[in-house]
Amino acid sequence: MKIEYDLTSEDKLTQEVKSLGIHSWNELTEFIKRLPYGRNKNRTDVGLVLSENKGSCSSKHAFLKRIADLNNIPNVKLVLGLYRMNNTNTPGIGDTLERNSLNYIPEAHCYLIVEDKRTDVTTSDSEFARIEKDIILEKEIEPEQVDSFKVEYHKTFMRTWIEQQKLDFSFDEIWTIREQCIENLSE
Repeated sequence: MKIEYDLTSEDKLTQEVKSLGIHSWNELTEFIKRLPYGRNKNRTDVGLVLSENKGSCSSKHAFLKRIADLNNIPNVKLVLGLYRMNNTNTPGIGDTLERNSLNYIPEAHCYLIVEDKRTDVTTSDSEFARIEKDIILEKEIEPEQVDSFKVEYHKTFMRTWIEQQKLDFSFDEIWTIREQCIENLSE
């Protein structure tokens, strides 16, 4: 179910959105979903999604949550989910995992819960259903937490996971493998 709200706030960020001819929440979510995937220069500046014309799961969803808050759009939550990232739910990373004899690697992924429905606008073909069965845990966060909090939360989880799985990899090796997977997605 889609919610329809007009963007009515007079704040700078909403005005930037409206200058692009986007006047409603649904128009905005479709626009953001069509933007290319890519990391922004500064994780804390969600406005870079517009000026750099791209974004990651973190920046795109934090941007949308900020706009929802500025425009008093109810029932929009920003969620940090940890899931078992594999080639089935995240095509393009299989070679990297296979080269390292890993079936999956825990990945921190941001998305929205809108009206109790999980929504992923990371890319034009993102569908939450792809990762739904592989979710390990979820945590509601605020837009400013997509920076250092998200990274530290993910790293802490990974260290525990490496120990629990008794992997023959150091944390730095696993993080490098994870970074290669993410780089593969940007290509």
